Amino acid sequence: MLKNLHIENIAVVKCADIDFERGFSVLTGETGAGKSVIIDGLSMLLGARVSTDVIRNGESYAYSEATFEALSDNVAERLSALGVELEDGELIISCKLTSDGKSTVRINGRAVTKTALREIGKLLISIHGQNDSRVLFEKNAYVLMTDSFGDLDEDRAKYAEIFRELTSYKKKLAEINTDEAEKERLRDMLEYQIKDIDAKKLRDGEEEALEAEKIRLGSIEKINKHVDFAYRALRGGEKGASASYLLTRASDALGKISDVLPEVVEIAEKLTDMSYEVSDLADRVGALGDDEVGNIDDRLDKIETRLEAISSLKRKYGKDIKTILEFREKAAERLDAIEEADERAAEYEKKIVELEKSAAASAKALSEKRGAAAEVASEKIMEVLAYLDMPKVTFKINVEHTGELTALGGDEIDFLVATNPGEPMQSMREIASGGEMARIMLAVKCVLNEKDGVGCAVYDEIDTGISGKTSRKIGVKLHDIAKQVQVICVTHSAQIATLADNHYLISKKEVDGRAQTSITLLDGEARVEEAARILGGINITDAQRQAARDMLADRNQ
Repeated sequence: MLKNLHIENIAVVKCADIDFERGFSVLTGETGAGKSVIIDGLSMLLGARVSTDVIRNGESYAYSEATFEALSDNVAERLSALGVELEDGELIISCKLTSDGKSTVRINGRAVTKTALREIGKLLISIHGQNDSRVLFEKNAYVLMTDSFGDLDEDRAKYAEIFRELTSYKKKLAEINTDEAEKERLRDMLEYQIKDIDAKKLRDGEEEALEAEKIRLGSIEKINKHVDFAYRALRGGEKGASASYLLTRASDALGKISDVLPEVVEIAEKLTDMSYEVSDLADRVGALGDDEVGNIDDRLDKIETRLEAISSLKRKYGKDIKTILEFREKAAERLDAIEEADERAAEYEKKIVELEKSAAASAKALSEKRGAAAEVASEKIMEVLAYLDMPKVTFKINVEHTGELTALGGDEIDFLVATNPGEPMQSMREIASGGEMARIMLAVKCVLNEKDGVGCAVYDEIDTGISGKTSRKIGVKLHDIAKQVQVICVTHSAQIATLADNHYLISKKEVDGRAQTSITLLDGEARVEEAARILGGINITDAQRQAARDMLADRNQ
């Protein structure tokens, strides 16, 4: 259930907190006082698209936060599957909308996406208003409602799994069965691309090596000059001028006095080791030079020719040799797929036949269950409609099994209504008026709420255009629903308001030259006074107050 709602800077509301109770609660107030702001705040928390126009004039953001508690085990499990865990049995959702249109959503302090918010919001609260009757014009919604009536969501999910696999195989077959001329054109192109790449015999890392060799050859005279100098300095110079020679001489000299100075033995040995190391370094330095100086131009020409060939392939197939080779592998895979197409097509066709039979059987079984659920649901909805002063209305959820398979099955489901005796039943999309739609929606929701598992249902002015007597009956029905789930209703009807367990007054006053909304939980005479105000008249009379008391007393009975 919804425990608390906190909103800031939404329309006329600067800052407001509402602590909600269990059972049936109503929100009333004069037109423009800010009742719709409560709905806007809740809508933000359900992931609905909210315009920056809702931000209070002069403020930089709008903010809404709600705390939910006493959630069912089923809802807790579904939340956990979405990666959301309860903290001390509570769930806190917040949404901040800034003037630049950016929004930040958090659940128990952790940032989540709007998509995740919408999925989670569906488990916590449902909002039904005059505009929500539009769902009664959507045929897919009819299917989902009927499945909800009959607890058929799992059956539909099993069918949907078969249908997804069937669709996948059909897509694969369609990709194979392209136009033969197109297949030949693609085969020729792939073969050309593979041969074009293979002809160059590329090696990964080759281009970098060629570029390095190009740079080396371009500086070969400079390299040879300094390599030769370094080699001679280490070992190859005139007698007595190389480092290797001098180290050897120094070691020999110390060796001649080792009999009188034993400590020089270690030094002499180290000098000998150093002379060997210098000789090794001299060999490595000497190898850095290049004796084939006369062939430099020819070698550079070959490198340039190879680099140009690689560059040509890069322009066609990728940014580097690794990418080109990856392109070649993918082209080979596509070519293999074309060559094996006939074999795979036969395999896919066989699988499609099997899946079509399985999907058709699953859809037929689902249709039969839908038909049974629709019959029961139709009777229940007609009972509610009769109670809501529509006793002559005939209502039927019509399930027609067309056999044409879709993601939702093989049925076409419509809500049929005859509002007057003797009239033929027609689709509700064609005939229902605004007032009738509100009552039909309530009747549908009364039955559906037994199944949808949502802990809080919000009804926004569903009494619009309905007489006092019928409003009273709507109030009774909402009170009945509140025995199962928390019900919050925004209303202009005293007949509904006086049936509530909790009555909140939304009022507006001027503070520092600005309109500001406040919310008060009413009881005693304050509640009588508000009910009398709703009953009408410029000035509240004792008769209206007494009528309000009578309606409240009737509720207690």
